[in-house]
Amino acid sequence: MNQKIKINKGTVQETLLLPLWGRAYETQKNSPRLIDERAVEIIQRIDYDFSDIEKTQAMSQHGWVARSLHTDRVAREFIKKHPEATIVNIGCGMDTTFSRIENGTIMFYELDLPDVIELRKNFYEDSDRHKSIASSFLDTQWFEKIEVRDGLLFLAGGVFMYFNEEQIKTFFKKAADHFNECEFFFDALSPMGMKIAKKQVLKKGGMGMSMEGGWGLKPVSSLEKWDKRIRVIRSFPMSKGMKKGIALQFKIMGAMTDMLGVCSMVHMRMGSSR
Repeated sequence: MNQKIKINKGTVQETLLLPLWGRAYETQKNSPRLIDERAVEIIQRIDYDFSDIEKTQAMSQHGWVARSLHTDRVAREFIKKHPEATIVNIGCGMDTTFSRIENGTIMFYELDLPDVIELRKNFYEDSDRHKSIASSFLDTQWFEKIEVRDGLLFLAGGVFMYFNEEQIKTFFKKAADHFNECEFFFDALSPMGMKIAKKQVLKKGGMGMSMEGGWGLKPVSSLEKWDKRIRVIRSFPMSKGMKKGIALQFKIMGAMTDMLGVCSMVHMRMGSSR
């Protein structure tokens, strides 16, 4: 159990360390906005030099925490309406959302590529209501493994921007075809946000993985033109309501990114009718 787990540089595995570190770093502050002891435990068991991330990602760290807080809130609201909800965490990485929103009755699926799911096995064990699925989210045969008893909510944090618009559009349509009614909550970068992410996050953070291409969404309302079954319930800047207790320089930077629409949180419903 004390053996350090090595991460392969230049792979998807490496990018999942970013939000994991962000939550662990926040947890260890004097007045944390989010407490994720599990993230701290995992960081301590991983053989990886986080120094480049810590030196360069102070602003992004606030974003990763904000995304988690927004996701937790939306998931809890959904569970309040659907106590036996099914939630699918697309591109789960080392996410720990389940441990923070668990109500004793939900069904929660962690979905990611086979090597990531294999990595997760070092830290997590499946149970009757918390299961792992090793698959690309684009290979929608995994839909057959999802048990829906009440409502269905898909979460996708830091995922969709790595793919192109046509791939995302096709995936949404297939989800609507298969499940008929479901909701999505995810973060989306604007075209400008994509450029910033490539330069400021992956490159400066020492990430070896390339982020060529990718999906930049603008405006959010354009999603409803993709399919008549899509309705955007709400969208808002990632840093909305998240500036309290952070340094002035980060408040200013957050206000600027909000004004420019760099990154949005999107809550979307798929249904037979809008």
